[in-house]
Amino acid sequence: MSRKLLLAALPLLAVAGCVAPSRPLPSPEPAPRPMPAPRPMPAPAPPPASSDWRDWALTPGDWRYNATAGGSVARFGAGLATLACDRGAGTVTFTVQGSGTRAIVRTSSTARTLSMAPEAAGVSVRLPARDSLLDAMGFSRGRFVVEGVTPRPLVIPAWPEILRVAEDCR
Repeated sequence: MSRKLLLAALPLLAVAGCVAPSRPLPSPEPAPRPMPAPRPMPAPAPPPASSDWRDWALTPGDWRYNATAGGSVARFGAGLATLACDRGAGTVTFTVQGSGTRAIVRTSSTARTLSMAPEAAGVSVRLPARDSLLDAMGFSRGRFVVEGVTPRPLVIPAWPEILRVAEDCR
């Protein structure tokens, strides 16, 4: 009987050994490429300067006022601009860091070219304490500009320190 059983099982074993034709294996997916490191974005270019100086950004800095024995001094920024009163002479010395012989000062009411003289802190000009340019600088609408002696124009806020120095000398 075991022989009959073996012969009966033989076709089943033959069918069991049949396998459907195999499909080709899919090719392995390529390894993902490493993402390149993001490049730092360049700093955005500053907006184009307006042709109207009243729209230019202020030069960073603050005014500082100090009374002295012979008058007073107001300094803007790290010595970018200085107004110094000499009460005895009745003059205000306007000093700007930079070089050159001519500076143009623009305010909301006037523009004037000044002849500058070199000195240790930059270039300067002595103005009579009652010069209308000092009042124009102090009363200018928010700012005034000094051009010609620095690589870029100085856009200086019109704060009360300017008028305070002028008044100390009058």
